[in-house]
Amino acid sequence: MTTQEVANKLVEYCSTGQWDKAQDELYADNAVSIEMEGAKEFTYKVEGLAAIKEKGVKFESMVEEFHGMEMEGPIVAGDHFTCSMVMDVTMKGAPRMKSPEIALYKVENGKIVSEQFFYDLPPE
Repeated sequence: MTTQEVANKLVEYCSTGQWDKAQDELYADNAVSIEMEGAKEFTYKVEGLAAIKEKGVKFESMVEEFHGMEMEGPIVAGDHFTCSMVMDVTMKGAPRMKSPEIALYKVENGKIVSEQFFYDLPPE
């Protein structure tokens, strides 16, 4: 798949809550996931598809109710693409919130090899 095809599929799957399908089909086994430096809930960088899936399980365990996600993009430039996302969630023990972020992906040989997320960290 081209970078554009991978990007379009990822947006399609994520917009409909099919994260497992996106990871199984679109991610390389050695993919890397990078969070915002200083995010308390997650390790800054995890390596490997298994670790990325584990990170997803951890996130799901923190969510009381998932209300939906809006995505814009993708915007493709060479082997990279970006999307903006706004998650509408109620985290356990917290009020409902909309959480905007930008995601940047790199594609090699038709698979996502890295993802990096940019968002505002909650106040301390």
